[in-house]
Amino acid sequence: MRKKAVKDVLTLLEFSTEELYSLIESAKKLKENRLKKDPKIFAGKTGVLIFEKPSLRTRISFETAINELGGHAINLASEGVGMGKRESVEDVARNLERMVHLIIARTFSHNTIEKLAHYSSIPVVNALTDTHHPCQALAFALTMHERLNSRKGVKVVFIGDGNNVCHSLMLLSAKLGYDFTAVTPKGYEPEKEILSNCSDIARKGGSKIELTNDINGAVRDATVIYTDVWTSMGQEKEEEKRKKDFAGFQINNALLSRAPSQVMVSHCLPAHRGQEITSDVLDSGHSIAFDEAENRLHVQKAIIVYLFS
Repeated sequence: MRKKAVKDVLTLLEFSTEELYSLIESAKKLKENRLKKDPKIFAGKTGVLIFEKPSLRTRISFETAINELGGHAINLASEGVGMGKRESVEDVARNLERMVHLIIARTFSHNTIEKLAHYSSIPVVNALTDTHHPCQALAFALTMHERLNSRKGVKVVFIGDGNNVCHSLMLLSAKLGYDFTAVTPKGYEPEKEILSNCSDIARKGGSKIELTNDINGAVRDATVIYTDVWTSMGQEKEEEKRKKDFAGFQINNALLSRAPSQVMVSHCLPAHRGQEITSDVLDSGHSIAFDEAENRLHVQKAIIVYLFS
């Protein structure tokens, strides 16, 4: 078993608060100086993208980040690799480490990306799994950093399924000292182990993590309201049941009327307009969703700089 001398980015749990703020500051500077002073830190290097799930923002933002940092991106279609079927995850990792410099993977099982990281000697970045979505949470952090004058008194309210995005936003909030409330229907709460870890981190930092089914009460003092699709990729057979279970958990103007007048609204996208969020909210002045989508590029650049500095 080889000893890994480089870092990976699999979840936000591995980052200290100081490291997260450093990443956010780096992303901010990279955004301000885009195409003017981009460090060619990835020059002569190749990053490979393996996606088991379809992607618009993730693929384009990572390919652009690699290119603007001087490197070359290769996109491997999941069906062509057959990771875990045609060839074991371990062997995929052992082959790629001898040919490229960075693996970026978007997988269903979080165990898959953990195996990639364990069996490769090169950095592995989690571009999304069913359990964690660290890049999205970092893009949210940069967007909040741009919008807020203070880190204190921030309350993030996540409405919907206690899924990968919820987990990573909860971790981010705990690390940065934001209060976090997950509003879910019964039976759709975040995973207990992740919730417990986040609660411990938040308690030490002076913030709090809460769970509730009361959507109206949760948004009364919200700084930002966040949502995601009710049915994620791989859950299509549950769609009709989920529509019924999540009825009443939509972000719409009626809900915003119960929140502070300056409340922000975000979504990791793609959005199912008319389900978890209405178009008039997503396209309103409250929405920061598309700013956050743009910031995926800049935080992912910062991740590459962090890994190869």
